[in-house]
Amino acid sequence: MKNRIYKYFFYEFIRYFSVVLFALTAIIWTIQAVNFLDLVVEDGHAFRIYILYSFLTVPKILTKLIPFSFLIASILTILKFEKDNELIILWTSGLNKIHIVNLVFKISLLVMLLQFFLSVAITPKTLNFSRALLKNSELQFVPSLLQERKFNDTVEGLTIFVDKKTDSGEYKNIFIRDDGNVLTKISTGSSTIFAKSGYISSNEKSLILLDGNIQKLEDDNSISIITFETTQLNLTGLSTKTISETKIQETSTIEIISCLAGENIGIRNCGESEEIKEVKIELNKRFGMPFFIPLVSLISCFLLTSKKEKINFGINKHIYFIFGFSVLVSSEIAVRYSGISFKHAAIYYLIPIIFLPLIYLTLIKKFKYENLN
Repeated sequence: MKNRIYKYFFYEFIRYFSVVLFALTAIIWTIQAVNFLDLVVEDGHAFRIYILYSFLTVPKILTKLIPFSFLIASILTILKFEKDNELIILWTSGLNKIHIVNLVFKISLLVMLLQFFLSVAITPKTLNFSRALLKNSELQFVPSLLQERKFNDTVEGLTIFVDKKTDSGEYKNIFIRDDGNVLTKISTGSSTIFAKSGYISSNEKSLILLDGNIQKLEDDNSISIITFETTQLNLTGLSTKTISETKIQETSTIEIISCLAGENIGIRNCGESEEIKEVKIELNKRFGMPFFIPLVSLISCFLLTSKKEKINFGINKHIYFIFGFSVLVSSEIAVRYSGISFKHAAIYYLIPIIFLPLIYLTLIKKFKYENLN
């Protein structure tokens, strides 16, 4: 009997948890995907890179939303059982409420392990891979470099300005400054190119310039000028200036631990003062945040102390939700200060360790007069 009840409760929770997590993830991913369109429009990356990069951010979104989704799902599950009078049937059949508390707590441990696995292993790996995609991606859309009356410096060492684009696709008054020896077919050093007009080739990989000149800076600092009626610039193989260095969120957990242990000091994000502080915060976030999920699970179980017939039942469900949400917000605030000192880190980890047994004992006390079968 109990096993059937537990399976049913577990099924209902998973249903709510999956729906809430999927819905919130879809909303946030869509918003982020729109923002990532700059990778194509501004930086000229291929749509394939854009789509893959967008999907690789999903584990990060999941890691952020799992605690909140768990809070929503646990409250909705309990409210559903209360609304359908299923809890009354359980209590009258001799099942003590603390058994449901234990079940919710066990479920929270499974979700905590999922959160732990994502934050420690999966999320850093996928974010690191997404950064490598951008780093190794070449410029695919030449038209993204040519925007009216805007100095485009998407490519390192290369600045392009276009005065006007006609309806026929022709560009007027094109200015190109090559300070990084990017256009190797034009010069071996710094050069400035001006053309009265130009257009993009049919394969969108080259820029055809008409009626202009090239000013080349020679090794002896003299300037030579070459005029042309028509010249072609091959813009394939160019890499954009999209940030390609690995961020702290994209650094593997093993590297972060090695950094704090005094090893691999040469890796990025592993330096002194502020950088070390950020490294500590990131590590605490990965290892500490999952422990707040069991704490939230016990807070949601306070709904079992109320009955829908009571006047304050509607108020209580909002109070417990706000209380659980405040715990999650407090955990986010606390982790941002956890890298300042050992004392701040200890407070961050002690919050769930201290409050878990206190809340559990409070629930036991509330249910102590009920049938303990």
